[in-house]
Amino acid sequence: MDEKILVTRSSMPSFEEYTAEIRDLWESRWLTNMGAKHNQFRAELSAYLGVENTDLFTNGHMAIELSLQAMGLKGEVITTPFTFISTTHAIVRNGLQPVFCDIDPKDYTMDVSQIEELITPKTCAILPVHVYGNVCQVEEIERIASQYGLKVLYDAAHAFGVRYKGRGVASFGDASCFSFHATKVFHSVEGGAVCFKDREFGQAVYSLKDFGIQSEAEIDGVGANAKMNEFCAAMGLCNLRHMEEVLALRKRVVQEYRRLLADIDGLQLNVIQKDVEPNYAYFPIVVDEEKFGADRDEICEKLRQNNIFARKYFYPLTNAVSCYKDRFDAGLTPRAAYVSRRVMTLPLYADLDLEIVREICSLILECKK
Repeated sequence: MDEKILVTRSSMPSFEEYTAEIRDLWESRWLTNMGAKHNQFRAELSAYLGVENTDLFTNGHMAIELSLQAMGLKGEVITTPFTFISTTHAIVRNGLQPVFCDIDPKDYTMDVSQIEELITPKTCAILPVHVYGNVCQVEEIERIASQYGLKVLYDAAHAFGVRYKGRGVASFGDASCFSFHATKVFHSVEGGAVCFKDREFGQAVYSLKDFGIQSEAEIDGVGANAKMNEFCAAMGLCNLRHMEEVLALRKRVVQEYRRLLADIDGLQLNVIQKDVEPNYAYFPIVVDEEKFGADRDEICEKLRQNNIFARKYFYPLTNAVSCYKDRFDAGLTPRAAYVSRRVMTLPLYADLDLEIVREICSLILECKK
């Protein structure tokens, strides 16, 4: 294949739509610091996601890191190693201790049956991750958190627009954080958000994203600079108008992958969850090398030789990366380790040609022995 096919490709509005959206910035010259685009985007996001409150950040990582700080936590946070490194870094950078829970091998989210045995007197919060758009077992997490008096902060970077039993996923827990990075289903080029219920938390996280500034003369905390600028907010406003169209296009790609790869011995496809309206964020496959006859790395190399770049996502586990060497034991999460060594996400984006999907599947099946 001559064209390089990456695992993702950003959806964008037309050039004319975006330039029309930003035209008034040349009049106002208000380019950052919570201007009109920022405030409009924040309001429209709350409505779309079905939540009471939303705040915007320069990226999804700062949304998580500053949300943890705003909660005033100390001690241990139960989380998952099957996630992007940002999740674990945010915990560690707050001086908190991550305690890793293994995953459910069907949907790759936190195995809720193991949470209670990990709770100690030092546990202060649970930080689950909605993986590939798969929704965590939110009711059981809520029950456990309520019983033990724990905060719940969801990493919802993969779950923008997902609904569970008619509710937006951002409405669960004390807060939910999103990434609007260019690679995501929905993006603002760079950006992030936190959705929340408690207004006191909202005031704290707003202050933290703006240096701790309360007024021109008062700075009452040690904050960061994590404000979304007006150009990113404008891109978000444009892309939000096209979400239903984007989701429909991504759905057709997923359906074609499923048609061609379903019931192939040795390939585990992403689960279809009951009561979930998905966002078709990723298309992971888990390769059982004994049944399929080739392993994940061999398939990735076969695709790469044909200019198709799948991603080993998530590999390695966050409790196994080099910067945490000898600090955590990945052997304590064996199911996450098993999936991490075998999972790959296939190219998936709104304008991916179905002929390319068919070629990708053909190359994968050529590896089967």
